[in-house]
Amino acid sequence: MSDFFDVVIVGAGPSGTVAAALLLQQGFSVCIIEKQHFPRYVIGESLLPFAMDILSEADLLTPVAMAGFQPKNGVVFTYGERQTHFDFRYQYKHRSSVALQVDRAQFDQILAEEVIKKGADIRFGQSVLDFNPNEMPVSLTIQREDKSEYRLNARFVLDASGYFRLLPRLLGWEIETGLTHRNVYCTHINDNITDPLYDRYKSTTAIHPEFPDIWAWLIPFANGRASVGVVGESHYFQDDRAASKVMKKFVMEIPFFARILQNAQWENDAPFLFFSRYDSGVKQMYGDNFALLGNAAGFLDPVFSSGVTTAIYSSKLACQAVTRQLRGEKVDWQKDYAEAHAYGVNTLRNCIDSWYDGSFQELVFSNKPSPELREALCSVFAGYAWDTENPFIRDVHAGLI
Repeated sequence: MSDFFDVVIVGAGPSGTVAAALLLQQGFSVCIIEKQHFPRYVIGESLLPFAMDILSEADLLTPVAMAGFQPKNGVVFTYGERQTHFDFRYQYKHRSSVALQVDRAQFDQILAEEVIKKGADIRFGQSVLDFNPNEMPVSLTIQREDKSEYRLNARFVLDASGYFRLLPRLLGWEIETGLTHRNVYCTHINDNITDPLYDRYKSTTAIHPEFPDIWAWLIPFANGRASVGVVGESHYFQDDRAASKVMKKFVMEIPFFARILQNAQWENDAPFLFFSRYDSGVKQMYGDNFALLGNAAGFLDPVFSSGVTTAIYSSKLACQAVTRQLRGEKVDWQKDYAEAHAYGVNTLRNCIDSWYDGSFQELVFSNKPSPELREALCSVFAGYAWDTENPFIRDVHAGLI
């Protein structure tokens, strides 16, 4: 078993496996350290068209497309009796219009198995205890499940550890964002939806009728199950860790969900999960010979289902920079990675902030929006938040929205 690689990646979620696939295409040796064993339950099931583009670039799309996941062609927003649809076919530019709604346990395992076939060394059930970025090669202390330890060396390290944010924790880089702290509750249900008008090809974002800063999602799968979640400020949830109780109460208070989920089976083998204070950030996204990917660099509110897309786009940008650096080129990590990634993240963050103050909700549910505005919004919902030519995105960055 080798103790030296060109790149060591911490975490075998989508940002880690996409990064591995892209680096393997360039001829680099890659090792992924993954604390858990797959398959395992995780949220973030709604892929966007832009994510499909990146999976294609990484040569990972074919096995995913063949897995039988639920196709997704748009999004639905509902508030009381109001409802509006955005179809990915009608975007600002002609782009990919189809995505998938995936069971992440299966999806992540498919990606992991595929990059193993491509040559990655994935070590499941192992943890990173220590990290020394000041050495060259960069050194990491790895702990096996039997508590034995060994050293692993690399020319570069990518942290794709997700919410755990391994390197920011070890380096003391975690910071409070100053954003409102919200809770997330989620599970999988057997939805038993029989409403003939319900469209399983679209995910639904539903606003609570009494508290418009509380919202819930419904992401249907191909097997008759669905991902359900509730997001809101912690003060709304008195018994905030009773996830099952909280979810049923707030989801079923939403008229649309009360109607279509009346026969849903809530208790099955899926856990009810609770996340709090998910909005912490990091001091910076890179250092000498290492960089942070996806949620390890900061977590966006999930209202626009942008998590996986944002994560794997960070993988693409980082791998472009890593490739150049390992080939001896000088890389401006601030410009080529941090700022390039931040453009789309800031687009989404501004839309998220406007969602919670109500102004973006008014835009979404506008009675007379222009076709051009709807197309520009639809491109953002499809994940293309980095499009500098999109007039809506330009207005966001100009402070006009």
